[in-house]
Amino acid sequence: MVTDTVIVTTALTRRFDTLVAVDRLDLKVRQGVIFGLLGPNGAGKTTTIKMLATLLPPSSGSAWVAGFEVTAHPRDVRQRIGYVPQLVSADGALTAQENLVLSAKLYRIPRAERRERIDAALEFMGLVGAADQIVRTYSGGMIRRLELAQAMLHQPAVLFLDEPTIGLDPLARRAVWERLEEMRGRLGTTILITTHDMEEADALCDELGMMHQGRVAVGGTPAELKGRIGPDATLDDVFAQVAGGTIEAGGSYRDVRRTRSTARRLS
Repeated sequence: MVTDTVIVTTALTRRFDTLVAVDRLDLKVRQGVIFGLLGPNGAGKTTTIKMLATLLPPSSGSAWVAGFEVTAHPRDVRQRIGYVPQLVSADGALTAQENLVLSAKLYRIPRAERRERIDAALEFMGLVGAADQIVRTYSGGMIRRLELAQAMLHQPAVLFLDEPTIGLDPLARRAVWERLEEMRGRLGTTILITTHDMEEADALCDELGMMHQGRVAVGGTPAELKGRIGPDATLDDVFAQVAGGTIEAGGSYRDVRRTRSTARRLS
């Protein structure tokens, strides 16, 4: 495995009965980049992240994250990653401080280091003034920043984010982008995100992989992908071409319910 490659998959596959959600996926993500997985609903993005984060076992193939194979060494992988799912993961009945203390215990951060780590995370995410407020009173952007603080508390080598800015207003969305770019710069964290937001992908991601029917159909930098279409092309044009010229409006009932639930809870 190339030394500067932190995520590698080879023929990674996940089946649900007769449905092939991820189909022999080959993927490489270099250390220190922000990598975006794009694609229509049902393309396999969330399933891919769940396999890489050891939350879902592959049906076949292999995946290496931060130097460890996900099925052979899941505990080692979990110690080296952070994960923020689509659905709200912070406990709304607790304060930000209490959420972070709980995360520190789960990540087994030594007691002597917890206070410093928590204070640094609150400062980095701009939440010091709201640290003792109940999280259910937070705005959507504040909740996302808290979830990022929880996920980075143990200083992971890789951070997985599934639709990190869904349901956020433009200002909150850009605040999350800024924090992610700072995190990558300060800690050297490799960040893999899924998104349907082409503006987000263009502004935030160093490299992209556009998935279609469980595979990465095309990959490259945003500029490279747009350049393959034409001088005035946008990522929307690339997306439409990869998806066969049509963009589905919904996905399954479960997809729609999950997306609407997330947007409502973050708004």
